[in-house]
Amino acid sequence: MPGAEADLDLLTAAARDAGRIALRFWRRDPQAWDKGGGAGPVTEADLAVNDALHATLTAARPDYGWLSEESEADPARLDAEHCFIIDPIDGTRAFIDGQDGFSHSLAVARGDRIVAAVVHLPVLELTYAAHVDGPATLNGAPIAPTDAAIEGARVLTYRAVADAPNWHSGMPGFRREFRSSLAWRLCLAAEGRFDAALSLRAAWEWDIAAGALIAERAGARVTDRRGQPMRFNGEAAQVDGLIVAGSRLHGALLAALR
Repeated sequence: MPGAEADLDLLTAAARDAGRIALRFWRRDPQAWDKGGGAGPVTEADLAVNDALHATLTAARPDYGWLSEESEADPARLDAEHCFIIDPIDGTRAFIDGQDGFSHSLAVARGDRIVAAVVHLPVLELTYAAHVDGPATLNGAPIAPTDAAIEGARVLTYRAVADAPNWHSGMPGFRREFRSSLAWRLCLAAEGRFDAALSLRAAWEWDIAAGALIAERAGARVTDRRGQPMRFNGEAAQVDGLIVAGSRLHGALLAALR
C-alpha cells in the first residue's frame, strides 16, 4: 500500500497536469452553464479536468474511492480505506471571469482524515502541498500561519459573516477580505498572508479537504465552526463551517461566535 508521501507525489503531478488542461480554456470563452439547485456554475474546463484526474488517479490507485464535485456520487467510496477528494476547479466563477485566483484541490483521505493534499494555482504558479507526516510547503518552502490578535486581523470570509446574530457582541474588529477559491483561502491563512479563513456555512469536502491538511501541517488550528475536528469522506460530504487560524486568533474567533 503506497504511503502518504507517495500519494502526495501522485497528487502533485496530477495537479500540474490539471493546470495545463485548465489553461487551454482560461480566457478563451469556455462553455459554461448553471448546475441548478444552488450548486453554481460549471464549465467544459471543469469537466475536462475532472475526467483527466479521474483517469490518472484511479489508474494509479484502483482501490481508492472517489469523491469529486463534478462526478456522480459513488457510495462505494464510503467503504474504501482511502478516498480521493477532488475539486477539479475551485473558484469556477473566477475562472469564467478570467481571473487568476482559481485552483485545483486534490486530497487523499485515509478513513476520515486527510493524509495527502495539494492546492495548485496554475496561473499564479503556486503549489501548496502537505502530507500527514511532513511540513506544509509553498513551492517547496515551509509555511506557517501568523499569531495575530483578533482586533485588526485580516480574515478571509464572505460579507454575511458580519451579520450581528452570528456574534455574541457584534462582529469583532477584524478586516474582512475575500478570495473566490475556498481552498486557496485556507492556504493563504496557512502561509500567513492572511490571519484566518472563516466560514459559518456548511462547506463541501472537495472545497476544503486539501487546504485543511495544508493549514494543519503549517501549524494552524483547523476546526469546524464549533471548534470540533474536521472529518472527511462522510456520507453528506460536508463539514459544518470552518475556522482556520493561528491558535490565539482561532480561540478568539471561537469565543466571539454565537
